[in-house]
Amino acid sequence: MNFGYSPEQEALRSEVQTFIRDNVTDELVEEMDIHSGTDRPRGRGPLGQALYRQIGERGWLGIAYPSEYGGQGGSRIDQYIVEEEFLRAGIQISMIGSGAPAILAAGTEEQKRYYIPRLIRGEVSFCLGFTEPHAGADLANLRCSAVRDGDEFVINGQKMYTTSAHVSTHIYLMARTDRTASKHKGISIFIFPMDTPGLTVRPLWTIQNNPSAPKFTTYGAARTNEVFFDDVRIPASALLGEENDGWRVGSMGLNLDRVGAGRYLISVRRDEDIINFLKSDEALGARLSESEVVRDKVAELWTEAQVCRLMTMRSMSIVERGGAFSYEGSAEKVWAPEHGVRISESIMQMLGPHGSLLRGSPHSVQDGLYAHNVMGSFQSGINHGSVQIMRDQVARRGLGMPSSRGNKAAGVK
Repeated sequence: MNFGYSPEQEALRSEVQTFIRDNVTDELVEEMDIHSGTDRPRGRGPLGQALYRQIGERGWLGIAYPSEYGGQGGSRIDQYIVEEEFLRAGIQISMIGSGAPAILAAGTEEQKRYYIPRLIRGEVSFCLGFTEPHAGADLANLRCSAVRDGDEFVINGQKMYTTSAHVSTHIYLMARTDRTASKHKGISIFIFPMDTPGLTVRPLWTIQNNPSAPKFTTYGAARTNEVFFDDVRIPASALLGEENDGWRVGSMGLNLDRVGAGRYLISVRRDEDIINFLKSDEALGARLSESEVVRDKVAELWTEAQVCRLMTMRSMSIVERGGAFSYEGSAEKVWAPEHGVRISESIMQMLGPHGSLLRGSPHSVQDGLYAHNVMGSFQSGINHGSVQIMRDQVARRGLGMPSSRGNKAAGVK
């Protein structure tokens, strides 16, 4: 395997870096601050809208998507390079949580032709309507119902921790369509506009709200949401995939959605932060960099971060070759979040008492970045599928092990 980039890919990276230097200003990043909690459409003001138009004109949002749906039909590695450079500059252009992988894999031709070009152009954005108050990480216990009524479905129920519901144009909803089926069998996926009558969004302010987290905090959003559905009527054409096949469609979409620069940077940005701090001119950083214990720990964690990179590259390579992508995304989802917790806790031990001070304290380290990172780090072990459930998927899909239910039936203890 070649672990480097081709000359053409390095040229693309250089082109993107030049564009960012010329166009991404402090004012623009401030406007697009993902922690603001504003209700602007897709979280963008005029500067952000102009930037996305420029990005769209260059086709950078859809490099790896099929040309018949508005993409370039290019390489996922090229897409990764573009997304990585923008994310490092504080600009979210990745398709994480967009629903695009699931739409491509399970959608009708009409759905693909409608949604994919609009997602690429940034005209449509999705929030994920999965988690419910009583179900927690056990998504299969969801109760939000979708009952067929002729050519429509009627939706009733509640979702929570629905990130970006207040700025998204559409929702990617998992609902129960057959209460008589086993809990994994009677579920369906629907995609429809957020302005559909009967749908209500209510804010949930997070631990990062007051004080607000510094820029580049991992999971530093000040706001998430509750979403309520009261006799929400949607056309049957909003169904993604087959009725009652939503668990398979949703799992497949989440697995594919874990591959890319966004998830990778969530995992390793903290490693880069502490290394840059130790190399800086700040007195505490310089003093810590002289410690053999600190250097040894940072080296150990940096090695773990490179495993995150290699797992991401492996996943992208499998998808790009059209290989069977079954457990790899789940394995990535176990290793990377747990690494994020380890690096966050280790940094706090290195920094001592001042490292635990939040933004705004006169004695905080780097405006409280590391303290806010710790508060967000444990979220990554639950977000987008808990690591315990991911381990189960690795065991069953990757190692061919029987489920715990099968063990009980066979009398295995």
